[in-house]
Amino acid sequence: MAIRLIACAVGVAGVGFVGGCSSPFDSTRGLPPSFARSLPDNADSSPRSVYRDDSASKHDAPVLDATASADEFVRYALFHSPKVEAAYQRWVAAAERLPQARSLPDPRVNFGFFLDEVETRTGAQQARVGVSQAFPWPGILSDREDAAAMAARAAWRQFEAARLEVTERVVETLHEVAYLDGAIRITAENLELLSSFEEVVRARYRVGAGSHPELIRVQVELGQLEDRLAQLRAMRPTYVADLNAALNRATDVPVSPFARLPGRVASVDGPGLAEIARRSNPVLLALDERIEEQRIRSEVARKEGLPDFTVGLDYIVTDEAMNSSIAESGDDPILLSFGITVPLWRDKYDAGVREAMARRLAVSFERADEANRITASIQRAWFEHTDAHRRVRLFETTLIPKAEESLRASLAGFRAGETSFLDLLDTERTLLEFAVSAERARADRGQALARLNRLVGQPVPTQGKATTEGLEDETPGTGPDEDTP
Repeated sequence: MAIRLIACAVGVAGVGFVGGCSSPFDSTRGLPPSFARSLPDNADSSPRSVYRDDSASKHDAPVLDATASADEFVRYALFHSPKVEAAYQRWVAAAERLPQARSLPDPRVNFGFFLDEVETRTGAQQARVGVSQAFPWPGILSDREDAAAMAARAAWRQFEAARLEVTERVVETLHEVAYLDGAIRITAENLELLSSFEEVVRARYRVGAGSHPELIRVQVELGQLEDRLAQLRAMRPTYVADLNAALNRATDVPVSPFARLPGRVASVDGPGLAEIARRSNPVLLALDERIEEQRIRSEVARKEGLPDFTVGLDYIVTDEAMNSSIAESGDDPILLSFGITVPLWRDKYDAGVREAMARRLAVSFERADEANRITASIQRAWFEHTDAHRRVRLFETTLIPKAEESLRASLAGFRAGETSFLDLLDTERTLLEFAVSAERARADRGQALARLNRLVGQPVPTQGKATTEGLEDETPGTGPDEDTP
């Protein structure tokens, strides 16, 4: 009898063992088997990352050198960003919920021993071994899987949002470094020009054609300009550290100076960009997925108030009867059983349905608020972008050419003795401020465009040739002298 009991227990338990013997460590880690349902329609495949245990992906990692373009900086950041990788792993975790949601409850194995044997006509019953399986109401498992799929799609949209945020951060920091490099270059050129002025004034002073106050004034201006240049150069490691932090590398990694980043100008107005954002902004799309998830969960909550079914099979171990002449002596009975839950306490099920409905309404209102915020942010970023472009064109086409013309005229007048040296200094200082302000306007224009790309959810249409990140493929140190309108 003991041998039969052990064999029966092993056989029944083997059903559960065979179904649950696989391990997540049996196969290499990668995309979960359920990733297909976890991706929105037309979603791009995830970028490879050095964080994933994939030796082949490490050979595809972008490398930055002295000629790296702005787009290559963005690709490098997306490849190495821990923020992007964290969002990707959250999507993987959400996708792994699908097989959990669609699975039946684990079978239940029961063992029972009669402390006082039950004597029957065919023999004494010694023990009972049984297995049972619960089945939820038809459709509830598929609904749970659908809800998990919507949650995973929302996680994927958040992954896309993280990529856009990292892209914006890198582009904004690149423009800050480019602005600083431009300001250093312009200040150095003006310092060289002012030094030539100082030589002229010193020569005039030695021959008695110039005054001592003029010499002192130009030396003061030189000292101020040298201090300004030293401050700008001292600031560069801080800006480079910000860029390296966005690239997830050591803060002291050197970055080559930028001649000038390409200037792109949006060709769609604010309302047009807001309309595009309603269809492509990943934050809004994630909220759409969450709304659908809550709708499905409300259906799940309704079905949870319906009965569950249970099917069981019991095997009773029976000894030989006292009268061995009985035909069924020692036969082991097999019992097939059916059960059903009685969802009697309706308050909790009704509350579950109301909870799901309230969650859906909350997400719907959250989406409406987010849409309003994004629309307003797009309008502000578009104004900042277009206003910065207006300032760039003003400096490039009007103020700087006029200041250069005025400087040439003042210099000629000073050499002819028709213009005072103070007027020459004022003209040179004005040209310096205009040139630095133009660099600031170019940086503001590019940074506002980066914000627009993030808010819209895709590269904003621009005048001229655009690339994936909304930047032209220019290399640091070899950029154009003038922005493309």
